[in-house]
Amino acid sequence: MKKIFDFIVEAKAELLKVNWPTKKQTLNYTLIIIGVSVVISLFLGSLDYLFGGILKNFIVK
Repeated sequence: MKKIFDFIVEAKAELLKVNWPTKKQTLNYTLIIIGVSVVISLFLGSLDYLFGGILKNFIVK
């Protein structure tokens, strides 16, 4: 039982050392991730549309 208590105390001490991001930083990072995800999905979607059109026009005919 003492090992469990020691673990909890040490875990709490380590969590107090962590440099947590502020609310503004978290919001900025989230918006960056969403923006990059949208850009990549649009890029990949356009490539899919382009290659699908190429296959439909040249190979399927």
